[in-house]
Amino acid sequence: MIFLSLPPLSTQRIPPTQTFNKRWPRRAGAALAFGIANLSIENGPTIVVARTPREHQLLLDEVGFFLENSRPKPLFFSGWECLPYDRFSPHPEIVSQRIATLVDLKTEAQIVIIAADQLLARLAPPEFLLSNSFKLKKGGALDPQAFRSRLSDSGYLSVSRVISPGEFAVRGGIIDVYPSGSEKPFRIDLFGNEIEKIRFFDPESQKSVGETDSLSILPAREFPTDQNAIDRFRANYRRTFSGDPQNSIIYRDVSQGKFPSGIEFYLPLFFSHAATIFDYLPEQATWVVPDDFEDLLNSEWATLNDRYLQFSYDQERPPMPPGEISMAPREVVERIESKSVIKTNSDVSNKSEIKAVTEVPVYPVDHQASEPFLTLINRVKKSKEFPILVSAESAGRAETFLDLFRSYNLLVHEYSSWHGFVSDRDAQVGICVSPLDRGLCIPDEAPEVVVESQLYGSKKRQNKRRGRSSDPEAIIRSIAELKPKDPIVHIDHGVGRYEGLKSLSIDGKLDEFIVVSYKGGGKLYIPVFNIGVLSRYVGGDSDTAPLHTLGGEQWEKARSRARKRAYDVGAELLKTQALRTLRVGKSLTVAEQQYLAFTSEFPFEETIDQENAIEAVREDLGANQPMDRLICGDVGFGKTEVALRATFIVSSNNQQIAILTPTTLLAQQHFETFRDRFANQPIRVACLSRFLSKSQIEKIIIDVRNGKIDILIGTHRLLQKDITFKALGLVIIDEEHRFGVRQKEQLKQMREEVDVLTLTATPIPRTLNIALSGIRSISLISTPPAGRVSIKTSVQPYSKSIIKEACLRELHRGGQVYFLHNEVSSIERVSETIRDLLPDANIQVAHGQMQSGKLETVMRDFYHQRFDILVCSTIIESGIDVPTANTIIINRADRFGLAQLHQLRGRVGRSKHQAFAFLLTPEQEAITETASRRLAAIEELNELGVGFALANQDLEIRGAGELLGEGQSGAMEEVGFTLYTDYLNRAIRDLSDNSLKPFQDLEANRPTDVELGVSAFIPSDYLPDVHTRLVLYQRISNLAETEDLHNMQLEIIDRFGVLPPETKMLFNLSRFRLIASLLGIAHVRLGPNGGSFQFNPDAQVDSQGLSYLLNTKRQFFQMISPVKLKISGDLSDTDTRADFCEWILETLDPQRPVQEWTESLQRLNQ
Repeated sequence: MIFLSLPPLSTQRIPPTQTFNKRWPRRAGAALAFGIANLSIENGPTIVVARTPREHQLLLDEVGFFLENSRPKPLFFSGWECLPYDRFSPHPEIVSQRIATLVDLKTEAQIVIIAADQLLARLAPPEFLLSNSFKLKKGGALDPQAFRSRLSDSGYLSVSRVISPGEFAVRGGIIDVYPSGSEKPFRIDLFGNEIEKIRFFDPESQKSVGETDSLSILPAREFPTDQNAIDRFRANYRRTFSGDPQNSIIYRDVSQGKFPSGIEFYLPLFFSHAATIFDYLPEQATWVVPDDFEDLLNSEWATLNDRYLQFSYDQERPPMPPGEISMAPREVVERIESKSVIKTNSDVSNKSEIKAVTEVPVYPVDHQASEPFLTLINRVKKSKEFPILVSAESAGRAETFLDLFRSYNLLVHEYSSWHGFVSDRDAQVGICVSPLDRGLCIPDEAPEVVVESQLYGSKKRQNKRRGRSSDPEAIIRSIAELKPKDPIVHIDHGVGRYEGLKSLSIDGKLDEFIVVSYKGGGKLYIPVFNIGVLSRYVGGDSDTAPLHTLGGEQWEKARSRARKRAYDVGAELLKTQALRTLRVGKSLTVAEQQYLAFTSEFPFEETIDQENAIEAVREDLGANQPMDRLICGDVGFGKTEVALRATFIVSSNNQQIAILTPTTLLAQQHFETFRDRFANQPIRVACLSRFLSKSQIEKIIIDVRNGKIDILIGTHRLLQKDITFKALGLVIIDEEHRFGVRQKEQLKQMREEVDVLTLTATPIPRTLNIALSGIRSISLISTPPAGRVSIKTSVQPYSKSIIKEACLRELHRGGQVYFLHNEVSSIERVSETIRDLLPDANIQVAHGQMQSGKLETVMRDFYHQRFDILVCSTIIESGIDVPTANTIIINRADRFGLAQLHQLRGRVGRSKHQAFAFLLTPEQEAITETASRRLAAIEELNELGVGFALANQDLEIRGAGELLGEGQSGAMEEVGFTLYTDYLNRAIRDLSDNSLKPFQDLEANRPTDVELGVSAFIPSDYLPDVHTRLVLYQRISNLAETEDLHNMQLEIIDRFGVLPPETKMLFNLSRFRLIASLLGIAHVRLGPNGGSFQFNPDAQVDSQGLSYLLNTKRQFFQMISPVKLKISGDLSDTDTRADFCEWILETLDPQRPVQEWTESLQRLNQ
């Protein structure tokens, strides 16, 4: 092969002291990055100014690909993604990445890609970052107290659980820290003051995932936070601003050691002299800049000055003058033009030393052709003259390409990198895995690189997020979220109020208890070991939840009613289920090659939860019973793709699909989505909506009846009697909670006959209830797409100044705003008010009473960014996605339900930019208690993927309701959702056995009650955080296998250090309880002088082992009733007592091998 490595652009190397000024023509695809990579090899350090965030990422991926084996790697310095003088701080991950890049710039810069606005910004001086960075090594000395102080002074935040950059936690001899710039947090194990181990850990699971010998710790913020820095800030503030500094909340907060949101725009005040990016960059670097880069700088400077004027009257947060936080554009231009500069995208003559590349060829895949990849194959066959490297996005995709080329008998090799390909003299056709999104085609200068976007069209890539998928039941059952005075259910004593954790010493034994108070002042102390008898009360407003009396009859009567109701409901549910089961479904499958061709058109990479949901749906469709699955995922998390895959499989089996939506707008959006995805398939998609004429609707109805339409999309109109399908196979219901009672009854009938897939962001309590009872399958998609950040939500009283500021913030960063006002009668008046506030903004109105054509026009214009602010009703709740709209203002938010507020909030935040939701309310006195709780819930739960948790909150606020009826009260509210669901599941299991045995009580299968009179808890000095202790107690209580207990023990040792004796005993008792439950032992009680084992009538104990105890060891054992074994002897030592209990359980276990059993006897005799 003629290309041994990156060919130089110029044969003459320029001496480092000599500057030059050159122009490069337009270079399409990855050709610009290829030129930059060559330039850095020839001329050394290279600084690249990128026009847009999209170009930043593309250049970073491409330059990294061409210089894969070079060191150091290309660096990228991004902006904060905040507007100048914003009241919001940048995302911690952005700050972390910026700090790491700045430190690397001073030590190992070779190629640096910079956002244009960062050329102007004032930054922290290099000496601050370098002097506050330090390394830790395995075997080195570390004083925990001094280390803690140093982290605090470097801006790190002390927390109980480390999950984000800039956080640390100290737990005795274990220190967790998430350093800036690090991909993973670290766990430092100390032995005294010596570093014994340094491990990585997963911030989600908190488990260790590997070891390292050293770690670097950089400052957590871009400014110092120690006392000297605070004093310097105060002095500089008084020098910069006139008037009384105490009037400023910024000055007051920093004086108290607090750093409010938006403090970054006061960064120069923390230093004697602020630096600029030029203080970090190498002096002799070559600059590659866009031809119009001065215009870019002037635009940024104008925005900065506009924002300064806008906020200059704010006395609480006075903005610093633009010249103090930024350099002037002319100064930056002069600094750059004194260096070696290459201007790109220039009009230059053909004599340029670098070729113009106007376009990159495409090789489109034609799915309808007999040879879909023929254009690519024809190009590959010419590889002797022009070598070609095909880049795949993953190893699996690379394997597909290999199989494709081999089927044409083409010789092809896999390469790990670009360097490996160009170094192989014989290479003609290569395949590699890379993140490239643009191809390379420069004849005679380099081999051609073909990427998947040249075959399938543009892709939006996402790194897969591997992690635990969410357990829906765990979210509801968790009692760790309880606050004092919240209602809580004890299975024997009823509903009380949670009072917290308390340590008590009883008979010289210290233990930790959960305290529950009851009516009349009664209190119950439940050992944490028995946390399983408690559950959260979910079933209505906590203020109106029942409060029972200890020892009273009220609870027993409520339980009896709940058991009977659960039995009746279980029978009704099983009737529906039985009708589905009786109808033998058709197993629906599709050829793998066809399926892969369809999935290759998905423009994103699936998240782990999305993959799990897709596989679950494929399994359901492949089974012989009809599917009934609920897909619950936040807005924009990929539920529609699950529906598309299911639709493809069903339509490939010649069956029809009906897609039900609550609104015409959503039906229209689904129609466009499905039509685009099935454009290359012999499948006809139609939409029934009010936008069609009567004759068009009649034609669609006839075609559906005759089987000429494969996919029909529409609102509840699809449920009317005049619409019949020739071969309906699948019904997809989007946002089921928006349909009325009558429609739901029709849907219930459908479930008996066809496959049903329900999509929702916030399932209504009734839907959730049925799903958790096991009658419907449920899949959660809680992993957000790459780059998505949570929506910042604030509840505030109505204020014109808040509306104005929120709109201006969004418009200044080029975005759009939803202003939601849900009264059509006054919506025009509200829009006039906003026009008066923002005279320069282009504002339109949309509501459901508009003419259909006009409404559609307004929504399309908003999507295409033809105006700035949409004043609208809830018509947008299920509307089209507008990625550029990232602020929503909801007027009278107190009038909306929780699911509706979450759905409305999900209209924004569809891109990687920080989104904002402002919920405006009247004065506090005018808001009901329930509305206040709803607003508090949605403000508190603002993380990504919380739709399911919000539905759970709605269960608490509204009550769970009956599963099949519409009532919102009854047995469930008396005993709580969790216990009622347990009763229901037991009823369904018993009824499903096809036996006539009476309904068995839930209490009959309780875990064994183990009481050894020993301390068994997690001490507060070992783990101070109460919430984490409660979480661990509940997790331990819920484990059903001894192997899981062992893994849990290892996890706690990993996270918090060596177990104290009390916690070891907690695990021993948990293990004894699991074994005893399997053997059918009801109670185990041992004390200093002996105790007893009580058996259930159907106990599964080993008769030979029991006989041995009674005959050979009769001095210890005696049967005092048919089901009770009495034990005598001196067991005053607690460790001996635990060992003795374990030995008895081993002896009674029929599953134990004889040899092991004999060894245990020998141990006792000794």
